[in-house]
Amino acid sequence: MDLVVPKLGESITEATISKWLKNIGDAVAIDEPLVELETDKVSIAVPAPAAGVLTAQNAGVGDTVNIGAVIGSVDENAKAAAKPVEAAPVTAPAAAREPKPAAEAKPVAEAKPVAEAKPVAAPRPVAAPATAGSHAVSEVPRSKTLPPSVRQAMREGASHSDAPRAKAPVMYGPVDARDEVVAMTPLRRRIAERLVEAQQTAAILTTFNEVDMTEAMSLRARFQDDFVKKHGLKLGFMSFFVKACVEAAKLYPGVNAEVQGTNVVYKKHYDFGIAVGGGKGLVVPVVRNVDQRGFADIEKEIGRLADRAKKNQLTLEELQGGTFSISNGGIYGSMMSTPLLNMPQTGILGMHNIMKRPIAVGDEVKLRPMMYIALSYDHRVVDGREAVQFLVGVKERIENPERLLLEV
Repeated sequence: MDLVVPKLGESITEATISKWLKNIGDAVAIDEPLVELETDKVSIAVPAPAAGVLTAQNAGVGDTVNIGAVIGSVDENAKAAAKPVEAAPVTAPAAAREPKPAAEAKPVAEAKPVAEAKPVAAPRPVAAPATAGSHAVSEVPRSKTLPPSVRQAMREGASHSDAPRAKAPVMYGPVDARDEVVAMTPLRRRIAERLVEAQQTAAILTTFNEVDMTEAMSLRARFQDDFVKKHGLKLGFMSFFVKACVEAAKLYPGVNAEVQGTNVVYKKHYDFGIAVGGGKGLVVPVVRNVDQRGFADIEKEIGRLADRAKKNQLTLEELQGGTFSISNGGIYGSMMSTPLLNMPQTGILGMHNIMKRPIAVGDEVKLRPMMYIALSYDHRVVDGREAVQFLVGVKERIENPERLLLEV
């Protein structure tokens, strides 16, 4: 039975093989993890489609494979062969322990292809013809007639041939001996590709504004203790901005949309991606139906997703389907930035550090806690006027948080 790269979510067309969890010839149980795949969003282990023996690995570590590509095979009728395969390492030592009869030396000499089996892995770089459009999908010859020791040597040779392709960085010039050269991980390479894709596909512009956080901070300070007693967690500013973006998006729906070919899909639901630091880098899990959630519910869900991200436990369902995104670089000290769209979304809000600055209040100059906010948007869908008005709408609701409670 073929081992196929599963569908990994919207807008994901390929993945990178980060690790094979089983070797050719290993017995596997149904649904047992066989291979780890990485995308720009998540790492996932692909389970065995049936119980049997893994008889082929059509792609190696570091290879990029398309969704739907066949990357291996499991033989359901080879269950009985599982134990002999596991005993394969005994084959070579057995021959070494019985060198006495001269007549038996010939089979050992004839078995020399065992040592020469490593070159068998040489065809691996050739793209598999059955996988049209795939990138660097290679094939390991499969044969049930080869002895276990030969198959073991093939696996070792294949792993050695994979190493340069997976680890060797491309050099564009001389490197100083004092420098350190480290190849990008498959996940980092995919993130880089997606970022470049976003810049080349969408017409991304960014508009800025600043928010006086005085009222929001005052409201939070007054009710923080009661909020903690009732809900068991602290009230953060993210829920304020989520609610503010929902109300502003209702007025300017272009920022809660996506482009599909020559059509624009205006989303009538509000599933916001919230950027959080994960175990393998920044990820953007999705909080569903934020327009129907209260402040406490939003904070709880963000906390739950952030905890799962740190433990690398996020599922694909928790990472896909967002209609708009929010990123808070302020927690790292950022004062100003231009967030990049999370394709295929048309809008993303960037929050930043809160700093006291002298601000004109009426005819007086006062120190106020101020935050710069940024909206990056797809100009194919959102005009500059709408983007500015959306950001002003967010600003007005944060500076007058009672408007969030009244949804006006």
